[in-house]
Amino acid sequence: MTPKITMPAPSTMHFYRCGDFADPAVYADAPAFFTDLAEIYRAEIADLVKAGCRYVQLDEVAVAMLCDPDIRQKVAGSGQDPDRLVDLYIEAINDCVAGAEADLVIGVHMCRGNFRGRYLSAGGYESVAERFFANTRATHFLLEYDTERAGDFQPLRFVPKTKGAVLGLVSTKTPALESIENLQRRTAEAAKFIDLDRLGLGPQCGFASTAAGNPLSEADERAKLGLVVEAAGRIWS
Repeated sequence: MTPKITMPAPSTMHFYRCGDFADPAVYADAPAFFTDLAEIYRAEIADLVKAGCRYVQLDEVAVAMLCDPDIRQKVAGSGQDPDRLVDLYIEAINDCVAGAEADLVIGVHMCRGNFRGRYLSAGGYESVAERFFANTRATHFLLEYDTERAGDFQPLRFVPKTKGAVLGLVSTKTPALESIENLQRRTAEAAKFIDLDRLGLGPQCGFASTAAGNPLSEADERAKLGLVVEAAGRIWS
């Protein structure tokens, strides 16, 4: 078993308040803020590694939201540049994991929201994929693909040969079980754009992303996890 910890991505400390993220008397701009924030992350990750953690997952909500044309328009309307924010958040992740041991597994989950089965954003990954997949220091990306909101699999062509992707094809928003045949079919579709041996299968998000949880029982959750194991066994047999 690989000890794992999940942490909010550094963008979480900035995106939701955007221009009002910190006292301007302390931090004149976002890069200065992220410089100090990265030091905190690096220290935390180092302590986690000392404690035995071998897998750090960063939950990146902001970049996933910046895939949504409506949200990008709102961000631009507030005076911010959506593309510059994407680059800023990539740099922030890289600074936070800088110095981490070479064999530390670093996963980045692009999350579209999961509060009580609800979502925050829609839109395919195409607008951010080339920069985000190529430039983010990560072992793999965990991508939500449980509904049409996430778009098609074409953006996976930008995942470098040294990195992988976990297809979040199993929804944690509904107790309805996906069919194994559909999971096989969709994984095969994704494999047209990225090698099958660099793909994985998983839930689209956590079952208890917030204290409120999602509209699934413990039995539903176990059934979903069992489905992932069974489907993965067939796909990668």
